[in-house]
Order: sequence, then C-alpha cells, then structure tokens
Amino acid sequence: MLPAAEAFLAAAEAAAEAAGAAIRPYFRAPIAVEEKADQSPVTLADHTAERAMREVFARCFPEHGLAGEEFGHERPDARFCWVLDPIDGTRAFITGRPLFGTLIALLDAGRPVLGLIDQPITGERWIGLSGSPTRFTGPFGGRAGCRPCPVLASAEISATNPEMFTGSESARIRRLQSACRRVTWGGDCYGYGLLALGLIDMIAESSLKPWDWAALVPIVEGAGGRITDWEGHALAPGSAGQVLAVGDPVLQGPALALLAD
Repeated sequence: MLPAAEAFLAAAEAAAEAAGAAIRPYFRAPIAVEEKADQSPVTLADHTAERAMREVFARCFPEHGLAGEEFGHERPDARFCWVLDPIDGTRAFITGRPLFGTLIALLDAGRPVLGLIDQPITGERWIGLSGSPTRFTGPFGGRAGCRPCPVLASAEISATNPEMFTGSESARIRRLQSACRRVTWGGDCYGYGLLALGLIDMIAESSLKPWDWAALVPIVEGAGGRITDWEGHALAPGSAGQVLAVGDPVLQGPALALLAD
C-alpha cells in the first residue's frame, strides 16, 4: 500500500473539485482561445484550473514536486511529484463537447501510483491507486472493470485523432485498426475511462506527454487492463509518447506485433 495513500487521495480529490469549480463557468460560454508553440489550443479555463490545483497541493504537500502542462515543473528532484493536466481535451472543451477531463497523477520516484480522471460537467470520476481496484462514480451508472475480449477481430479500438500519428506510425496504426472490429475517433482521456468501464477494448495513441498519460496508468491497471508504450515497456517520464492500452491483457501481444516498426 502506498504510504499516506488516504491523505494523497484526499488532496487529489480536493484538487479535482477546485479545478472543476474553475472550469464549469467557462463551459459553452464565450472564451478566448490561444495557440501554444506546438499549435495546441489553450484557454483561461486551463490556466485557472491548473493554478487552483497547484494551490491545493502547495498547501497540502509543500515538499512535493509539481509538473503541469501549463506552468511547468517545481521541485523536480522530489520523490513524490504531482502531474497535472487541467483540461485534457481542450479541443473538445472549446467546442462544447463533454469529452475532456482533468487529469491528476502522483509519481513516486517516476512511477505513477495514483491517477484521477474527473469530468467536471457530467460528474464522472475515475480513481486508480496502485495495488487497489479502480473506483468509478457517476450519475449514469457503470462499474469499473475492463471486459474480456480475447481476439482483435472483436475489439473496439479508439484514438483521439489521426493527426497524432506521424511518419511510420501512420502505417503501423492502420495495420492495428484494420485488424479490429471498429475504430472510433475522439475522446482524449475520457476514452481511457470508458476502457476502464469495459466499453472500449483498446486505445493506441502517440505524441502523448507525461501529463497526458500518467494518471491513466493506475486507472487502466486497477481495472484489469494493461498500458505500455508500443514496445511493451512501462511508461516513464522519458517515454517517447506512444501509448497502447488494452482492456483484456490477451490483446496486448497481437497488438504490439502489429505496431512493430
């Protein structure tokens, strides 16, 4: 069991509440959209939500590291580091789609040990804690747990958008998708939550940063799935950004074979 797990979890949930309170007034409201250096969009909602989360962790654990998409890294040498993405899926947010989420992860010496996905509009929340089953709460029902899917031909596969794949990745992802039953585009972190509910069987993506995937690792694994890079290695801060998540671990080997360069 993670030391101080309940205190860590309480802080993560408090940060999620603070982020949600910052985000909701801007949802489907007029808001200016700027472009960052990588051409990804950012809004005042992103900035306000990350500041709110940072305030919670600075108050609860001032000795911990903090790494956020919008405001960089503090105390990078700390054993424990909170990794924050205030709005994962800003494109969905600015177009009024509730298919985004706030991501909160805790790394212990670089390993994700706590993950939280919060959807502040629908009221859904996924919590993963290393060594424990994933927890899910929401108004529409559902229970955390990946479903069995022993063959690729029966698998529902998802990815956020086709533009994230570059170079040889495009051919590799097409090989995998053509072997599956059906492909669905869109969803960002929300798709991984659906995988943890047994509604999607596989997600293969690229160009992800640590704040995009760190929270997902404990959630997917706690629901019985597997999440690695495209070579089957555990995700780590130095990973290239290629992510494969499967609900049924049996799918991992065949999927990795098709993704091989």
